[in-house]
Formats: sequence, C-alpha cells, structure tokens
Amino acid sequence: MWNKRREEESAKPYTPPSPAPAAPSNPSTFAPVPPEIRKETSPVSSMPVGRFEPEPRSVPGQATIGKAVRIVGQIHSKEDLYVDGDLEGTVEALEHKLTIGPNGTVHAAIKAREVVALGTIQGNVEAAERIEIRKDARLTGDIKTARIIIEDGAYFKGSIDIVKPEPARSQSKPQAQAAPPAAAHTPAAAVPAGASENKR
Repeated sequence: MWNKRREEESAKPYTPPSPAPAAPSNPSTFAPVPPEIRKETSPVSSMPVGRFEPEPRSVPGQATIGKAVRIVGQIHSKEDLYVDGDLEGTVEALEHKLTIGPNGTVHAAIKAREVVALGTIQGNVEAAERIEIRKDARLTGDIKTARIIIEDGAYFKGSIDIVKPEPARSQSKPQAQAAPPAAAHTPAAAVPAGASENKR
C-alpha cells in the first residue's frame, strides 16, 4: 500500500507553480537567478559633427601661438612654430617648420624651411623645402619654394616660383680640395731655386 502511493507520486511529472518561486532556503540546491542588467548610456554631445575643431597637438620642440592671441611685429623662431591666432608682420623660421592652424590668420611675409597652411595667409611665402596648402586653407601672395602641394578645395592666388635647392655645399668642397695642391706647388718651386744656389 505504501509502495503504490510512492509509485503514483513518482509517475506524475513535476510541474512548478506558475508564480515565481520563493527564494530557496538552501542556496546550494538551486541555481541563483541573475540580476537584471541595465546598460548605462553615455551622454551625447549636442555639438554638430562638422564644427568639431581638434586642438593642436603639443609636440616637443614646437612653439604654439593659440587662437586667442594676436601678435603684431617680427617673429624669429629657432624651433617649429604652430600659429592658430592672429599674426601681422614678418615670420622667420629658416631651419624649421611653420604651421598655420585652421583658426590662424597671418598677414605677413614668411620665410621657413617648410610651411603648412590650414588657415589664411596673406603675404609672400618662401620655403626652402616645401609648402603644403590644405583643402580649407586660403593663401594670397607669391610663393617661392622647391616643392608645393595644393589640395583640392584650397584657395590660392598669386605666382609660384619653383626653385631647385642649391648644391652650393657640394661645390665648395672641391674648391677647398683644389687649393691645397696649389699651396704645395709654391714651396716646391722655391726649393729648386735654393738648390741651384747651393751648387754654385
């Protein structure tokens, strides 16, 4: 009799109750229910994508003139220079790179090893190695350089004078080498004259 009851109970499939089960008293017998995961949303900027302006990268050995700075006068730089402000006068960085940032406005005569224009330049530009005029840049003035890059969309008005780099350094070395043999030749001429006097 007791056996029949156990067989009947074991034959019935176990169906859990429809409401959520209560927390078990022994947690090791049941798997824990994972808590509900909520994803946090990051705030979105209201600034339009097209108006984002990257900050100038601070490069070691590069001076920076910020967009809130206005300079009137002469600048002589012995390091790379980044101009994102207002500049009027002359700029010389003969052995270094000059970059005019997107907010930069330069009314000056420029002499540098390399010039990269992202903003506005009004004046003559002389670069020993190259000039780059990027797509949103405006350059009004005459250019004198060895190489030039003008991107599609850039504004340029003026003349371009392409100058080959002068090989003056390589020519001065052969002249210096030619001079010592001439100097050595002069004392040799004096020796035979002295030797002929000794023979008499």
